[in-house]
Amino acid sequence: MLRRQLLAVRNALTADDVEGAGRALAERALELPELARGRTVAAYVSVGSEPGTLALLEALRARGVRVLLPALLPDNDLDWGEYTGPDSLARVQHGGRMALFEPAGTRLGPDAVTAADVVLLPGLAVDARGMRLGRGGGSYDRVLARLERAGARPRLVVLLYDAEVVARVPAEAHDRPVHAVVTPTAVRRFPH
Repeated sequence: MLRRQLLAVRNALTADDVEGAGRALAERALELPELARGRTVAAYVSVGSEPGTLALLEALRARGVRVLLPALLPDNDLDWGEYTGPDSLARVQHGGRMALFEPAGTRLGPDAVTAADVVLLPGLAVDARGMRLGRGGGSYDRVLARLERAGARPRLVVLLYDAEVVARVPAEAHDRPVHAVVTPTAVRRFPH
């Protein structure tokens, strides 16, 4: 129910809304000390009406940060590749689902994410506890479980629109809170 409502609001946004929010989001995110210090950042390429990430990916790359991007595997797990600029992306159609932009180069394996200092997570909402509501595919639940098994402790940051920071989202026992949420107008941190 909540997912449907949030997606309906996103789908009503214009391309200009999405692009403007993406620029503002990049500015806010680049102010994060974690991103200033991070040598490797796992990120993603936004699709559809998600808050735009391309401006942020380019700014990180210009700073000399190694940017890892996911490639969806048939079982919904994620492999990773390196982002070296817009021409390093390939549009990949996954069955009847939305096409994704994935790294076109060498695949580094699902464990590559464990080297990240910061993991930028997509989502639909984050609540006052720092709990993230994803799209429901489970890909990032696997990533978070992999990080935990490896003893990796990257900073977890969700990129959202302002209205997607909500009072409460449904959470399951395996869900873990994120460290921060960045929106076009603010950064909110969660102590844990």
